[in-house]
Amino acid sequence: MNTVKQVLKVKGNSVFSVAPETPVYDALTVMAEHGVGALLVLKDQRPVGIFSERDYARKVILKGKSSREITVGELMVKDVFYVSPEDSLNECMVIMTEKRIRHLPVLEENQLVGMISIGDVVKQIISEQEFKIRELEKYIQGSY
Repeated sequence: MNTVKQVLKVKGNSVFSVAPETPVYDALTVMAEHGVGALLVLKDQRPVGIFSERDYARKVILKGKSSREITVGELMVKDVFYVSPEDSLNECMVIMTEKRIRHLPVLEENQLVGMISIGDVVKQIISEQEFKIRELEKYIQGSY
């Protein structure tokens, strides 16, 4: 069974973050620099929200606001759901689907150890399925 820990081994433990008072424009710059679609929002080193490209598109651009004047804290999603390194990717998919979210911070003993995205989860699941298919093909062909 695939776990969050396996995803983090491949992806790494980097988590990019900003403070709630960060202007949205600056947060977008950080996302672009690191090639990520979301940032964890930290206050006093504690997660207080997640800000994503989706928040920008729906809450700034479509409402005619200025990304240089509005802060991340005004737009971020405040209900943050977490997973642990031991959680299965199937559990993550259920959370992401039911809560309609795309990013999950990973906590181990109340310490932030990474963040995974729906893309990370799907990539790992597809990789595991491809491996199983190859092994089944070898078995059927008598390569074992």
